[in-house]
This record gives sequence, structure tokens and C-alpha cells, in this order.
Amino acid sequence: MQQSNLYVVFYTFALTAICGAILATAALGLKSAQDANIALEKRQNILQTVMEVPTREAAASIYKERVRSYVINFKGEVVEKDATGSKIVPEDLDIAKEWKKKPEERLLPIFEILSTDKSKTEYYVLPVYGYGLWNDIWGYVSLKEDLNTIYGVKFDHKGETPGLGARIATDEIQKRYKEKQLFAGNELKSVMMMKGEGSDYNADKHKVDGMSGATITGVGVNAMLKDYFACYQNFIQTKSKKLSLNE
Repeated sequence: MQQSNLYVVFYTFALTAICGAILATAALGLKSAQDANIALEKRQNILQTVMEVPTREAAASIYKERVRSYVINFKGEVVEKDATGSKIVPEDLDIAKEWKKKPEERLLPIFEILSTDKSKTEYYVLPVYGYGLWNDIWGYVSLKEDLNTIYGVKFDHKGETPGLGARIATDEIQKRYKEKQLFAGNELKSVMMMKGEGSDYNADKHKVDGMSGATITGVGVNAMLKDYFACYQNFIQTKSKKLSLNE
């Protein structure tokens, strides 16, 4: 009887250990797949500020061929290692975590999209992060070669109201930012979403039409853009001067 009980205990323990190992392996595999999907989605979002990218697989191929990435600090200097001495991978940088730091302490990724023959940089894509009405908002802004004119934006959110603030993730809203400008001369003006909807701001390089019933989300988008454009300002101005000298 005692041997039988010991067998049951041993069998139960062994079965539990085996099941645990199987579940752990499955969870690890699932996490790896999820991480890979997140990485592909990020690349697709970056590229979609300047072109149509139908699939994540297509994004991976285009990204590999035409994107050059690096990280800068608030001063506009390229940073290759973090405080611990580890190499920084721009695509792996946690923008949400960096956003919580003081602006002058943030690490800021830059994604340059090259021409098809790789002879020049056609666009500069800048990640942005902020807070809407209910939760975090974020996105990517692509600038033309002049580092002033917006070519496209890609916004997303965690929990804005469907049909109201959630519209920041739609083409209808995002297209309003095309051809708007960050600077007026040397002054950073940013781009402001106005209160209300239905006005024409085509002639104003620093204003876009608002969203009815989503004023606070619009205020959050404005704060996000102003905050991050200020963080990138030193890089933009230094880079612009270098490009002007090379013309």
C-alpha cells in the first residue's frame, strides 16, 4: 500500500513537471511570436507615414533595404550606448518609457527612409508619444528633406472614445497634417489641432481642423507634438545647417 501511494505521488509530480515544461515552452514560443509581430507592426507603421505598405512581410523587406536608424539625445547628438554601456537598438527603444523621463533625459530614435537607389535620405521619421483623454497616444511623423514640412503622420491610441477621439487613428484626420510645417523661420511653431470641426486651415501651415466632440484628445495630440518637436529641435536645426552647406 505504501509503495502504491509513493508511486501515485511520484507519478503526479512527474506529470506536473512535464506539463509545466510544455506550458513554459509554449508560452516562450508564443511570446517570441508576439514580439516578432510587434516588431513588424512598428516597421510597417514607420513606413506607412510615407508609402502604402499592404502587409507586414512587405514592410520587413522594404525596411531592411531602405531604412537607416539611430538614436539621439536632447542635444541632437547620436548616442550608441545606454547608461549601462549596452548597445542601443533604435527599433527596440521603449518610447513609452522614455516619454516618462524629463525631455532633456530622453533617448530619441530617428528613422531615415532612403531613396530606392539609396543615394539620399528622402524622409525623416520621428516617433512621438503623449496622453489623450483616457490613456496614452502615440505615433510617427515623417518630415521631408527640408526637415520642416510634414509628409505624413501615423497616430494610434490605447483607449480614446470610438467615433470621437479614436478618430486620430483614421486617414481622415491624419491627412490633415500633410504639408504642414514645424517651423516659421527659426521659431518652432509646431502644428495645432483647432477646437471644433469644419473650418478651412489649408492656408495656415501650423493649424489643422479639429474633431467634433474630442477637444481633449486634440489638446493631447497638440501637447504630444509640441513636446516631441522640441526634443528633436536641436537635431533638426543642426542637420538642416549641414544639409544647407552641402547643397
